Amino acid sequence: MLPTLRNPLLRPLAASLAAAVLLSACGSPALQATPKTSVYLNEKFQSDETFSRLFDGSVAETCEAARRALLSQGYIITSAREGGINGSKRFQPEGEVHVELSFNIVCVADGKNSQIATAYVSAQQDRYAIKKSTNASSIGISAIGSISVPLSSSQDSLVKVASETIPAGEFYDRFFALMNRMLKEQANDRREGDK
Repeated sequence: MLPTLRNPLLRPLAASLAAAVLLSACGSPALQATPKTSVYLNEKFQSDETFSRLFDGSVAETCEAARRALLSQGYIITSAREGGINGSKRFQPEGEVHVELSFNIVCVADGKNSQIATAYVSAQQDRYAIKKSTNASSIGISAIGSISVPLSSSQDSLVKVASETIPAGEFYDRFFALMNRMLKEQANDRREGDK
């Protein structure tokens, strides 16, 4: 129990002090909204969020189907190696916003005699914005020294403002369906060539 203040002059001072303590407590980080949780805490590593699909073809055939699927949609193949493909495509959804989608595909042998393969696919979306910067130049005059004179020209450059891995879902389902179609077309072409 708090002692009562007998001096009437000290009561307003005590009330002001108590109000100041309450206000400072309201502004303290402990009483404010909880901080954002770290991104890695959302990683559940569940089997239903799959970035992979099993294909009825060898590693070389599966990766070739992935390469053809990307090429058929206007992607540029940035890297093609045994068991892996990388490709990217650029978009401009708004006047000063640019987006780049990039695919990373890894094909791994599965099953007996490696006759089937699993394709692991992840796509990343990077957003860029145009940043304008004006140029300045300095002119040296021996009597005065150097002075900085702004030029009227400006230079535009793209700056990355966001980057994220596209989550598993319909986007990948559509890509896997296109890969499967390309794999079947390759098999048909081989059969036609054997005749």
